[in-house]
Amino acid sequence: MPSSLFEAVTEYIESKGGGQGLFPTSMPGINIIRSFQEVMPHRKIYQPSLCIVLQGAKQILFGGETLNYGVMECLVVSIALPGTGRIVKASEAEPFVGLTVDLDVAVIRDIVERMEERPAAPASSNPCAFVAQIDEPLAECIQRLVRLADNPKAVPILYPSVMHDICYWLLSGPHGAEICKLSLPASNTERVAKAIYLLRDNIAQPMRIEQLADAVNMSLSSFHQHFKALTSMTPLQYQKQLRLLEARRLMVANAASVAAASYKVGYESASQFSREYSRMFGVAPKRDVLNQHRLYRSLTGRDMPTSPVSPLGSPA
Repeated sequence: MPSSLFEAVTEYIESKGGGQGLFPTSMPGINIIRSFQEVMPHRKIYQPSLCIVLQGAKQILFGGETLNYGVMECLVVSIALPGTGRIVKASEAEPFVGLTVDLDVAVIRDIVERMEERPAAPASSNPCAFVAQIDEPLAECIQRLVRLADNPKAVPILYPSVMHDICYWLLSGPHGAEICKLSLPASNTERVAKAIYLLRDNIAQPMRIEQLADAVNMSLSSFHQHFKALTSMTPLQYQKQLRLLEARRLMVANAASVAAASYKVGYESASQFSREYSRMFGVAPKRDVLNQHRLYRSLTGRDMPTSPVSPLGSPA
């Protein structure tokens, strides 16, 4: 199955002109990636998803935790997390090949409710990102997704059932409990996830931690403890990364000015924004935008497309 899955992905890439870069599909949240070289660290918001490696290797940093994964392994992210990822193994002879599959929390909840034996949720809050093996049942489902990408007319009919199958195999696997806890009503994970959506939906608004804790019905100490356990950062650190990443997207993909982007995400001072941006990304905003466009052209041979839709995701 691994070789046939790899062949299916390679065939899809070649049918879209070959080369390297990002190869979107007609299905929402399903993207294929190929790179002929190692790629420098890139910060982004990782949505609930599977990030699968078919050839090569990747490394992801969430807070202070580093996760490495390679061939027929995947990174599973169950709540939106700011992270830094990079391709650490790729070459012309053996390019990095992978794909990402966004997960729908509503589908996960539906399957959990219908399972006769539900995964037991862990008693403690653990970081909502881990590395898992791609076993044969999961590989078969992913291959069906890739084959489906070549038949857009079948997508509306078959895509939902394939995603149900993928979520079922994840929930019935060795890490099912970690994925299941997001679907449990009134669980600490679900409350933290709601707080994250509040931060995202009110990205430009000043929000005190006490407000967030009250909004998700948690005590301040419990909220802070579980938020940090699940995301590897404090709520304030998370909010700052969320704002700076969205500002970066506005400048890179929408050609927003530094002043406009900083105001859009809630900064009153452009100079403070530039200082915090430089501290996070290691370079001033204008220079970083130029670097991002240059990197995209070097990898794909084309200019970066505009992206009017924010990648911050939406609540289930």
